[in-house]
Amino acid sequence: MTQDQTFYITTPIYYPSGKLHIGNTYTTVLADAAARYHRLLGEDVYFLTGTDEHGLKIEQKAEKLHISPQDYVDNMAKDIQDLWKLMDISNDGFIRTTDKQHEEAIQKIFETLLAKGDIYKGEYEGWYSVDDEEYFTESQLAEVYRDENGKVTGGKAPSGHEVELVKEESYFFKMSKYADWLVNYYQEHPDFIEPASRMHEMISNFIEPGLEDLAITRTAFNWGIPVPSDPKHVVYVWMDALSNYITALGYDSNDTTLFDKFWPANVQLVGKEIVRFHTIYWPIILHALGLPLPKKIFAHGWLTMRNGKMSKSKGNVVYPDTLADRYGIDAVRYYLLRAMPYANDGLFTPEDFVSKLNYDLANDLGNLLNRTIAMINKYTDGVIPALDAGNTAYDAALADVAQSTIKDYNEAMQGLRTADALAAIWKLVARANKYIDETTPWILAKDEAQADNLKTVMANLAAALRVIAILLQPILTHAPKEILTQLGLSDSDLTITNLQFNDLPVGGKVIKRGQPIFPRVDVDAEVAYIREQMAGKSAMTSVKADEPEEQKGKDMIEFDDFDKVELRVAQIKEVSEVAKSKKLLRFKLDDGTTEGRTILSGIKKYYPDYKALEGKKVAFVANLKPRKMMGELSEGMILSAEKNDVVTLSFLPDSIEVGAELG
Repeated sequence: MTQDQTFYITTPIYYPSGKLHIGNTYTTVLADAAARYHRLLGEDVYFLTGTDEHGLKIEQKAEKLHISPQDYVDNMAKDIQDLWKLMDISNDGFIRTTDKQHEEAIQKIFETLLAKGDIYKGEYEGWYSVDDEEYFTESQLAEVYRDENGKVTGGKAPSGHEVELVKEESYFFKMSKYADWLVNYYQEHPDFIEPASRMHEMISNFIEPGLEDLAITRTAFNWGIPVPSDPKHVVYVWMDALSNYITALGYDSNDTTLFDKFWPANVQLVGKEIVRFHTIYWPIILHALGLPLPKKIFAHGWLTMRNGKMSKSKGNVVYPDTLADRYGIDAVRYYLLRAMPYANDGLFTPEDFVSKLNYDLANDLGNLLNRTIAMINKYTDGVIPALDAGNTAYDAALADVAQSTIKDYNEAMQGLRTADALAAIWKLVARANKYIDETTPWILAKDEAQADNLKTVMANLAAALRVIAILLQPILTHAPKEILTQLGLSDSDLTITNLQFNDLPVGGKVIKRGQPIFPRVDVDAEVAYIREQMAGKSAMTSVKADEPEEQKGKDMIEFDDFDKVELRVAQIKEVSEVAKSKKLLRFKLDDGTTEGRTILSGIKKYYPDYKALEGKKVAFVANLKPRKMMGELSEGMILSAEKNDVVTLSFLPDSIEVGAELG
């Protein structure tokens, strides 16, 4: 790989009409893993994500909240950016369709295609779903409502959302003009759409029956980009949204440096529900503009639940921040990239999530690291020996698995098959654990004649962990560095290019006592916790049905008693450990005052990745008398929920101002 090679990867831009769940998050984490991998190969990477902020649904939601559409999308975009920061997403760009540069470019694109004759004015009549931002013919509806005379009065889109009859003047894009060209392009570029089955779906379902022209403007609402030559029209979602991939790079602006460098995109990631828009409409728009097409559209499946797609009404939605706050970012990233098979849907269950945390991460990887650190300390005074100090009958097999792992991993990552890449790494994890049992270091240590062989065993284990840590970097953002730190190796050793098992730096000093990088969790308690979160229940209010009445709550109090408690909003600025305490965390809070305040809380075991709490907003008791804990003063109490010995902080929306009083 050469330094001047470029790699441009995009996610869909997310519609900010609600909180993103782990299904949405999968796409962004997958893109992030690919971006990190290609950076490690020395390529010049640009990774884009963003938000699709126009449309009737946004206008309606803002109206219900009595705020402007711009204020609404500003708040939602910030929440999404905060989520990506929490998930360690390394995007280089974040495009918003309300950005001035984007809006100006869309207007130029529209007028260019209008002048070319690819856009014409007409009238549209059809069934429109506000939630899907999409038109449907009667035959496309999943369910049709009829009156007593048999006339169609409404229905449901394939997504299950309600539709309404819309009749209005609209501008149309001549998609039909380019249908034959698109089929030929597919045939000449068989790798353009992955998996290949998606291409066959597009041809058989949309192109062969007759590709219809696409309505691209609306007049029934104002929250969109006005058409310069006909301002009562606003550009409709798909031309507006799809073009973000080039407008974010400065296409048709005063500075096209990024566009000239990175377009066409190497990979554009989409969920299978928006394949049609990205593999039919988007290529045709680009072709009409005289621009090259992206090299690949990768359409992944859905992360589903046992009862189908995630839905708040079904009580089966899982949010990434809920899992990350409790189990750590690496656990969530690992699960998402391991549980989703290439080209197929994945299935989320609380049991599977907890199982992968306990068995894959804590047992397999965590124990391998802990055992290795302990044995190097015990048998070689904490120093990593040379690989060739001695020889055992099992060394070659371990090295062979390591080298085949590197090869299989690289092939999988090049093809965005992260589940296969992780499976390859875990073959090496399993082989290294087996190597310990085969070589029996505790027996070798009893025989002085086996001293060199014992050193080789320690070196081989360190070499295996080094390879594992390096390969895990694009997927896990904390554990790889922690593994190297515990091995006494430098971050500079984290390089994938030309990685070899036998390039182990010798003489490194491991830490004296290894720390679990993935603590085991109680299966029943954690499965119950995740199920509660999916159902939207608060652990603070949950009571077992068979619990005696007197145990369901504390004594009733008068309002005057409650009124004595001053509850306020604070933002967590810094979280740190309290020296010599196994339970306490120190929270530095911005409470709206100049001085701020410090609160100590005994929740350390519930938040091993406590740094992820920084930036969150919480409720706290502001007038609780300060008290000393472990020699430090705690100035209040942060509110939390507790059930089955599991404690969860009560987080507040970012829109609530610091210092505001709750009541």
